Amino acid sequence: MKRLGRAVVMEIFCFLKQGLTPYEKKKYVWKMLYIYMLGYDVDFGHMEAVSLISAPKYPEKQVGYIVTSSLLNENHDFLRLAINTVRNDIIGRNETFQCLALTMVGNIGGREFAESLAADVQKLLISSSCRPLVRKKAALCLLRLYRKNPDVVNIDGWVDRMAQLLDERDIGVLTSSMSLLVALVSNNHEAYWSCLPKCVKVLERLARNQDIPQEYTYYGIPSPWLQVKAMRALQYFPTIEDPNCRRSLFEVLQRILMGTDVVKNVNKNNAAHAVLFEALALVMHLDAEKEMMSQCVALLGKFIAVREPNIRYLGLENMTRMLMVTDVQDSIKRHQAQIITSLKDPDISIRRRALDLLYGMCDISNAKDIVEELLQYLSTADFAMREELSLKAAILAEKFAPDLSWYVDVILQLIDKAGDFVSDDIWFRVVQFVTNNEDLQPYAAAKAREYLDKPAIHETMVKVSAYLLGEFSHLLARRPGCSPKEIFIIIHEKLPTVSTSTIPILLSTYAKILMHTQPPDPELQNQIWTIFNKYESCIDAEIQQRAVEYFALSRKGAAVMDILAEMPKFPERQSALIKKAEVAEVDSADQSAIKLRAQQQTSNALVVTDQHSANGPPPTVPAVGPLTLVKVPSTSGNAEHTSEGQALTQPNGTLTKIDPQTPSEDLLGDLLGPLAIEGPPGAAVQPQQNAVSEVGGVPSAVDGAAIVPVGEYSNSVQPIGNINERFYALCLKDSGVLYEDPYIQIGIKAEWRAQHGHLVLFLGNKNTSPLDSVQALVLPPAHLKMELSLVPETIPPRAQVQCPLEVLNLRPSRDVAVLDFSYKFGANMVNVKLRLPAVLNKFLQPISVSAEEFFPQWRSLSGPPLKLQEVVRGVRPLPLTEMANLFNSFRLMICPGLDPNPNNLVASTTFYSESTRAMLCLIRIETDPADRTQLRMTVASGDPMLTFELKEFMKEQLVSIPTAPHGPTAPPTPPVAQVAQPTSPVKALTDPGAMLAGLL
Repeated sequence: MKRLGRAVVMEIFCFLKQGLTPYEKKKYVWKMLYIYMLGYDVDFGHMEAVSLISAPKYPEKQVGYIVTSSLLNENHDFLRLAINTVRNDIIGRNETFQCLALTMVGNIGGREFAESLAADVQKLLISSSCRPLVRKKAALCLLRLYRKNPDVVNIDGWVDRMAQLLDERDIGVLTSSMSLLVALVSNNHEAYWSCLPKCVKVLERLARNQDIPQEYTYYGIPSPWLQVKAMRALQYFPTIEDPNCRRSLFEVLQRILMGTDVVKNVNKNNAAHAVLFEALALVMHLDAEKEMMSQCVALLGKFIAVREPNIRYLGLENMTRMLMVTDVQDSIKRHQAQIITSLKDPDISIRRRALDLLYGMCDISNAKDIVEELLQYLSTADFAMREELSLKAAILAEKFAPDLSWYVDVILQLIDKAGDFVSDDIWFRVVQFVTNNEDLQPYAAAKAREYLDKPAIHETMVKVSAYLLGEFSHLLARRPGCSPKEIFIIIHEKLPTVSTSTIPILLSTYAKILMHTQPPDPELQNQIWTIFNKYESCIDAEIQQRAVEYFALSRKGAAVMDILAEMPKFPERQSALIKKAEVAEVDSADQSAIKLRAQQQTSNALVVTDQHSANGPPPTVPAVGPLTLVKVPSTSGNAEHTSEGQALTQPNGTLTKIDPQTPSEDLLGDLLGPLAIEGPPGAAVQPQQNAVSEVGGVPSAVDGAAIVPVGEYSNSVQPIGNINERFYALCLKDSGVLYEDPYIQIGIKAEWRAQHGHLVLFLGNKNTSPLDSVQALVLPPAHLKMELSLVPETIPPRAQVQCPLEVLNLRPSRDVAVLDFSYKFGANMVNVKLRLPAVLNKFLQPISVSAEEFFPQWRSLSGPPLKLQEVVRGVRPLPLTEMANLFNSFRLMICPGLDPNPNNLVASTTFYSESTRAMLCLIRIETDPADRTQLRMTVASGDPMLTFELKEFMKEQLVSIPTAPHGPTAPPTPPVAQVAQPTSPVKALTDPGAMLAGLL
């Protein structure tokens, strides 16, 4: 067969090289297309196929167009040779040739065709003299050219033409034009508002079956394709303001909802349901009345109960989309029993949709029932679903646990029933909860002990049980069967059954048990030492190292108590389980607007905290949302430093020079007062010099609403709550809300380690419509290096976007970074400039200093500029204990007992930056009991700039202490003149180091 194929190819090649007539060439080109379909390379005949396009007769021209469309792609060089011929056919009077040319361009036309032919195709489309057949092909051809090059359609001159096309009476031309409209409004709906009422009229015409030819009626349904396209186009418009238009549209949608039912004819079902489900999506998009929403849910409830699997699948899928509508969740819960029944359906795709729906509809009221059903179903579920089922059950238990003991029960049952399909992240998470909740530790250890009594348990259960008993088995010591020796025996029985990855956990458990055994048990000690000796020569490096080190530590007696003490509480962190449950969806060619509404709701997942109670109010932010995160290229939030004396920032796209040599005036006073960079409502943007100085931190006299005009826009949206109080609260803690208005909530979660900071901005859309034109720009001061991941341009409805922000502290300074954030909601363009809580105290680490360490350091730092002293007046009177608590909140460790005067405070801390690394700072505050409005402050460190900045920082806290969280905002402190570096000695009264030395 291969030889025969090669022979035919060679024959055709030889004949094509001869001087054949177009008729003879046509026959060989047809044969060449067939050979190409068999898989042979026929590139030698491409030129011959293209040459047939210019043939004068229809049969040869038809073969040329068909074969060229089949063999060549849009980037083939030979297509350029045919552009003029194709254009001549399009502008000619032969309608048959026009259809051939439009069909080929509509299939393989590229950017060059778009630039050359778009104007001619538009003329054909709007021509009243062309037949509907030609205009229909012209609309589809223009759609192809627009997708290849959107610039070919001029919005200014085409909007009115597009609206006229929607008045077309021919259904074929109208359907093709509607396809073009969907593509146009998906890129720019604002330009095509005039087309919205025309789309509603088209739907009215179809719903009433007015003037619809029989050939466009499919099983009694008037042109279902046109109905779907018209409703799809309406979903790209954010709202319908005309009450008459809105009423007419809802009447059409009501007719569709009432007139759709399940029949025996499969083809009619498919057409009717295509229209119905697009209508449901439009109802959700328009936020219809609750009654209509409930009607949609009731209709879907009928679908999920029928026998036809395709209809059940569509019913479950669309009910999952309905979860985005908050008012109908109670209606969906009425069908919970039927949805649970769908988990046992023979079709795995229906089971998956039922699982997704249960996962989405679960809340605190039905969490226990749903999770218990999932656990029961887990034993019989397909292997293909068990991993996803386990993950979602774990997430639901974490998000909606009525109490943490129930959560522990669920996770342990999950591991017991589906150990192979339970990832390590699940048992890691339960360990975090148990570690951070002391009241839960005895219960968790007891449950782990119970599972170890089973004759055969999964290795993951061995891991979690061994860890929990190693940490907390001493809490069960008085219970029967829970002595250290009995715990060791039952765990050690599992050692031969586990893999090498679990042995290190067991060795750690043995060491913990040995440490908790008081008084020491010699027999138990010898047994554990024998195990350590056995593994000291293990080939696995991890096991060998643990065995050697634990054996050495266990011989140190009481000293091992501090080394092998209980693990500290985990820092607050987001759940890694939710990220694993996120399923990435592939965008379709039309980029349906429905996909934006199909995103799941923001999660209220539990986070690991230091609190004992698990039933307190959920954290406001940052709630971890199951929005699919896409890694985007990061851009540096700070501009490159061109020299030591200047830095560049980019506010609103312009480059502005800032002189870091001149520090801002009373920056931290501004930090705790109203926002400096904000302008009065409705005011014009300030001159560039003012904007730069305010970004640098110079306080402004205007009110602190933190909303500033951008360009010609003025914000009509007011923030919720006091922005200054939110910022000050974030200066003291590492998570909370930075900004909130009716449309968006911006939260922050931060982690600080030495000179590095990792912040996550949580941008939460609070509405059922997307936020568009989202932009975020970080304006950092010269001493901070900041890198912000790019923010997506659109935030989907009721979704949350996470934007990591990396911070590196280069040197000591009190300047503040600013987040320039803007978005558009409907007609509202909002721009806010928010201070970020990457302040000086975040790079401090409190350290306790003894008298033997304090005084040598204090004496070695003798005088300015390493030791600065200042009498501070105008201090707000505070009791000494409140002042000490204030310093502690800013990461300054109060060291009691160093100063014999009970009215004085001595504090120490460590400052981290790239230039200073770890730098010890010592502070002494001398107060006067008779006059609490003044004090003497002395600050010492090994870096002159750090000493100066820390002194000013503390002074600002004492002079401009903010008011209570819910009280009126304190007026901003007047600016205090500063210099970049203290070069002259500061006038002091007496060196406190000498005074302390004399006193002690």
